Amino acid sequence: MLHILVDTSTWLDLAKRRDGQRWIVALRVLSHQKHVALIAPRVVIDEFERNRDRIETSMTSSIAQRFMQIKQDLSDYGGEQNAEALKIIADLARDVPLIGAMTTRNFDEILELLRAGQAPEPTLENHKAVVQRGLLKTAPFHKSHNSVADGLLIELYREAKSKVDLSVEPHAFVTTNSGDFSLEHGDNRQPHQDIAAYFADPGSSYGLGVDGLNGILFQHFGAEIDALFEESSFVEEPQRLGSIVEAEREMFDRIWYHRSLQRQYRHEDSGNQEELERVLTLAAPGRERVEAAYPDAGQLGPYSDFELGMLHGKLSALRWVLGSEWDFLDT
Repeated sequence: MLHILVDTSTWLDLAKRRDGQRWIVALRVLSHQKHVALIAPRVVIDEFERNRDRIETSMTSSIAQRFMQIKQDLSDYGGEQNAEALKIIADLARDVPLIGAMTTRNFDEILELLRAGQAPEPTLENHKAVVQRGLLKTAPFHKSHNSVADGLLIELYREAKSKVDLSVEPHAFVTTNSGDFSLEHGDNRQPHQDIAAYFADPGSSYGLGVDGLNGILFQHFGAEIDALFEESSFVEEPQRLGSIVEAEREMFDRIWYHRSLQRQYRHEDSGNQEELERVLTLAAPGRERVEAAYPDAGQLGPYSDFELGMLHGKLSALRWVLGSEWDFLDT
């Protein structure tokens, strides 16, 4: 089993990536199969949760700001010929909250991975070692800013790997924080000279960022991880607001048409000619519009009970996305 301690900085980088599912799904599968164990100290989880709102807000805001800038540039320099482009940008801007929500869903799944991981409790000796690092100015506590959390992480990693046979239970430490953990004035993919001894054994690896995590997984799993990445390499594009509104309108039309016919059949069966004529008069314009919009066979029924149930379920879900209460099926 490969044991990996991933620093908060790398988890945040992974959460921001639209292709983050590639690694998130792979780690979830490997953890479930007992091929990977994530070392998730409380300090990593706490820091990840503290930064979540800031990162999510900045991601959504940056998308909105880009749309605003493009719209402003088109308006200032494009002239009247860019009216259609301005309309498209305005439509896209309406989708920003949905795009942001889809982009940042990685946070929930990473947090689930972390909470299911191994959570080592820092000992008194760990804390003493961190203080000693600060006093001696050794990495990752060798700069002026407070690096207590970083020092604690490397101490927890050192202790975890020291308790096992690394040829059987290999360990890896991954961080994006090259300024504190990586080699100074050299290849930042290598550990700082103060902690290099922790990675001198063949079973102990240092990785820089998401690329470093990727390399460690390939190093340990080879073709297996390649196949797993192939299965999980997908990016789901959120539906545009216009598409959702269009789909809701279709479900509404098809259900309304079905209900209109059922109302007609009831009056025919009861022999209520006056009410039947009234219904036909009122429904005629709407039916003509719906029949013209959905000319393909079967689009307007007749429906089986299952098909009708599916239509109602879709209408309810689409309306919920647009802000209605669940099970609002009025036509």
